[in-house]
Amino acid sequence: MASVKSGTESIPKFGASRPRRAIKYNLAMSEPSRRSGLWSDIGLFYCAAIWGSTFIVTKGALDSVDPVVMVGIRFVISAALLLPWVLKRRNRTRHMAEGFLLAVFLSSLYLTQTCGLVYTTASNSGFITGLFIIFIPVFMFLFRREKPTGLQGLSALLAIAGMWLLTGGARGFNAGDALTLVAAASYSVHLIITDKYVKASADAVLLVFHQFWMVGAVSFALALLRGAPLSVAGVNAWGVIIFLAVFPTLTAFFIQMLAQRHSEPFKVGIIFTLEPVFAALFAWTLGGEEFLWSKAGGGLLIVSGMLLGELAKLDFRRAAKKEVLPL
Repeated sequence: MASVKSGTESIPKFGASRPRRAIKYNLAMSEPSRRSGLWSDIGLFYCAAIWGSTFIVTKGALDSVDPVVMVGIRFVISAALLLPWVLKRRNRTRHMAEGFLLAVFLSSLYLTQTCGLVYTTASNSGFITGLFIIFIPVFMFLFRREKPTGLQGLSALLAIAGMWLLTGGARGFNAGDALTLVAAASYSVHLIITDKYVKASADAVLLVFHQFWMVGAVSFALALLRGAPLSVAGVNAWGVIIFLAVFPTLTAFFIQMLAQRHSEPFKVGIIFTLEPVFAALFAWTLGGEEFLWSKAGGGLLIVSGMLLGELAKLDFRRAAKKEVLPL
């Protein structure tokens, strides 16, 4: 095969024929890649659906357990399930500092979200939590001085209008909605910091483990300070807590990390905008919450803002020149 040498590599000339073995090899390699991409998409849809289901099941169990205690038990169980893999590590205290910083925001996320569910509906909680995507450009500007684009500004306005309809305006905005808004902001900061550590080749198992047990410790400390009962009344509540610990906390988190190896960030963001949609569907069907067109319209505006926020990450000028959509 004719080729042009460039340094130590041999680059084929334009139009030069390729060996049949190479063609067969590339075709053979493309099939596993497609399968990996398909399973990654299925995994991401699983994450969105399982996270969407947590709002209604969590709200249903809050009559039987204090919300702060629920968060504590949930994360202690998740940490315990990770322990066998942690014990195989030589330096088990690695990433404790990073885990502490992430645990601060993870605690803020789950404590405010779970406590907020005492006062607001599961559908409202799902849609408001989804606003974390809108908060990301805000914190990117505060932390990295990256100015938001016009599309990101428009997406924020759509989301704000949607939240106004969803909650019924200033008068309808209650303590639960406010706590959930704090959860969304905490979620976005947690994602930004996690992105930094993951790209620095952090040990994911240790990073997650230290976050989990620290969130559990913070939750139990707060519960003791408040004098909250540490007991869980009923088998159903225990079933909910175990479900939350195993599926949306442990399995979905790792599936997300594995899936992102085969999926571009834009696709991940688009699929994750379905989380509040699943939350509303579960709440309006299995949860028996009243369906209101005003709330549905507000939810639609929030999801539209989230989608527009993802589109704002694309550089369409470069896409027009290079026929790609670089992130």
